[in-house]
Amino acid sequence: MIRARHVAGTSLLFFGTGLSAFAQAAEGSPVKIDSGDTAWVLTSAALVLMMTIPGLAFFYGGLVRVKNVLATLMQSFFMVGIITLQWVLIGYSLGFAPGSSLLGSLDWLGLQGVGLTPNADYAATIPHQAFMIFQMMFAVITPALMTGAFAERMKFSAFVVFSLVWATVIYDPLAHWVWGTGGWLRTLGALDFAGGTVVHISSGVSALVAILIIGKRTGFGKIPTVPHNLPFAVLGAALLWVGWFGFNAGSALGANGLATNAFVVTHIAAACATLGWVLAEWMFSGKPTILGAASGAVAGLVAITPGSGFVSPMSAIAIGLGGGVICFTAVMLKSRFGYDDSLDVVGVHGVGGIFGALATGVFASKAINAAGADGLIYGNVGLLKAQFIAVGATIAFAVVGTAVILFVIKAVMGLRVTEDEERLGLDLSQHSESAYSLTQDFDESVVRGQRH
Repeated sequence: MIRARHVAGTSLLFFGTGLSAFAQAAEGSPVKIDSGDTAWVLTSAALVLMMTIPGLAFFYGGLVRVKNVLATLMQSFFMVGIITLQWVLIGYSLGFAPGSSLLGSLDWLGLQGVGLTPNADYAATIPHQAFMIFQMMFAVITPALMTGAFAERMKFSAFVVFSLVWATVIYDPLAHWVWGTGGWLRTLGALDFAGGTVVHISSGVSALVAILIIGKRTGFGKIPTVPHNLPFAVLGAALLWVGWFGFNAGSALGANGLATNAFVVTHIAAACATLGWVLAEWMFSGKPTILGAASGAVAGLVAITPGSGFVSPMSAIAIGLGGGVICFTAVMLKSRFGYDDSLDVVGVHGVGGIFGALATGVFASKAINAAGADGLIYGNVGLLKAQFIAVGATIAFAVVGTAVILFVIKAVMGLRVTEDEERLGLDLSQHSESAYSLTQDFDESVVRGQRH
């Protein structure tokens, strides 16, 4: 993130790392920690965690069929566990430790050297560990976003391996390119305040690769696959909206004017995208839907993310309306292309992320953030060029890398459940659980009564 900051070992090693962190605090530092900035960043980290659990979990869980709701919730919940461990052991070091222009080093392996004093390369007024934990929540939600695309058909074991490898091979290098010290896209001048390229484009295009390799759901296009619980989905979308203030405004890494701007434009864009999606849907199908409103809000949040620290409120209106209409159109076109994106990850996150990154190149203003750059409407075509390069590089790297990872996993252990397991549902076939046992008992009693 070009933000306000411009923006395996033994157990003894990890124990020593923890001691060194407290030793740094005890010895003191000439850099003063700001309690307000620290409180805001830690609060924002919690808000971003809320985006994954329960936000994304309920949003996706409500949109799948009843036999797959627990498996969908499990993917988001379990992601928090596995990516947290990966981030602590190696992910944060690969993403943010000083290294080459393409990848961080192993200097911060196991959080060695990541203490309680600030790291001025990233944030001079908060503890280094506060910055690390905030970044961790981004690393958690990014692969979780992809699960909506291949929902209802991927083996849980394959999902775990894929998520771990993808986070290490795709997400961590991209984070370094855009936000890390010496990262080549950061040096190029591409702007991504809170994750348009690193989070949304990478997950969106990787999701497309995944569904093409994994294949369509059994009976796709022939049997209904309607959401089993729309109130769940709306609840999840609402939690995402609230949590996104931590995602974007927290990326200012301080309780300051930049955080205020990011907060304001985030809300404006989400509201306008809700209107844009619903109006487009109303014109297209004749009726507005709550699912359309929720999807539009998420589309607007995605679109404003890369520019939230660089654009004005009036620009946010254009980005929000544009994001809502463009993402709705992309979702409507998926039937024409014939791919089975279960929960519209490609149309919302992939297309929305691309639109938002390029819109940043148009609407960014140094009057909002002096550490950024003026965009096309202020006479600077160079920023838009840099944004195109960042988008193209992210797509190419994510597509090729994801394809290689999935083909290897497919050859070694397989990617999807059997047809019988899919028909049974992933809740039972993968986890031996059922979401609504009372409902099932009632249905069985009705069937028995009809037989008698």
